[in-house]
This record gives sequence, structure tokens and C-alpha cells, in this order.
Amino acid sequence: MTAQTGATASSTPETRTAALYQEGLIAGLLGAATIALWFLVVDTLNGRPLYTPTVLGTALFRRGATVPLADVLPDFEMVWMFTWVHGLVFAAIGGVAARLLGLAERHPSAGFGILLLFVVFEFGFIAAAMLFAEPVLHALAWPAVLVANMLAAAVMGGYFRLRHPSLSVRP
Repeated sequence: MTAQTGATASSTPETRTAALYQEGLIAGLLGAATIALWFLVVDTLNGRPLYTPTVLGTALFRRGATVPLADVLPDFEMVWMFTWVHGLVFAAIGGVAARLLGLAERHPSAGFGILLLFVVFEFGFIAAAMLFAEPVLHALAWPAVLVANMLAAAVMGGYFRLRHPSLSVRP
């Protein structure tokens, strides 16, 4: 066993990269859980619990469904399948966001560009949803989708803010 001088194991680039991916995974899962809880509340208040993940799962996995999306009944198989995909997508988004935050810590001038990229990404998601997922948006209220995404962004941003308190964004 040899002793390292001048560096600790926690300051190696590999360790820092692993920590960023862990932060991204946690942030992504927090964002996914926020959206899932939001729609569970919205669906329950509308008298149709699990309606949103059933509609989204049906649209994603059963494209040729004979029942209109507005008339689907809760289907636990669709809920679980969509929840897995949703969690994986958000874990990937969180991983990318964590890596971008790592870049912003090393190069503070990149922070504003990263923030602008987030705004463009959010707008792009909404525009793509309106263009390509029209039947889904007829079944779901698009303002609820917008609020869900804003809540997830706030939760993920809050988590990253706690993990990176000295990070600031400057134009």
C-alpha cells in the first residue's frame, strides 16, 4: 500500500465525475417523482387516479390502441411501464444537467449559456409536445403538463443549488 501525497481520494477526477453522475441520478429521480406526484394529485382531484400515466403509457406502448386516449381506464401495466421509462429519461436528463453544472463550476462564464440552454430545452419540449403529441394533449390538460415540468425543474434546480451553493450565473 502506498500513501498519496498532496491529494485525497475524493479529489480525483474519476471520483468527481462519479459524484456528478450520482447527483444527476438523484436530481433526475426527484424531478420524475415530482411530476408523478403532481399528476397523481391532479388525476385524483379529477376523479381519475393514475389517468395520466395510463394515457402516456398507452400512447407510448400501444400506438394502435382502439380506445380513444380520453376514454382509457387505469391500467397498472401501462402505469409501471411508463413510470420506468419516465424515471430513466429523467435520470439521463439529471446526468446531463449535473455534467453541465460541473462544467459551469470550472468555467463560470459558461453558466449563463447553460441556463439559456435550459430555457430553450424547456420551450422545445413544449413545442414538440404540441406538434407531435396532439392526441395526448387532447386527453391531458397542457397547462398541467407545463406546471409539472416547471415543478420538476424547480425541484431539480433546488437540489443542485443545495449541492453547489457557491455556483453563480453571470451573463
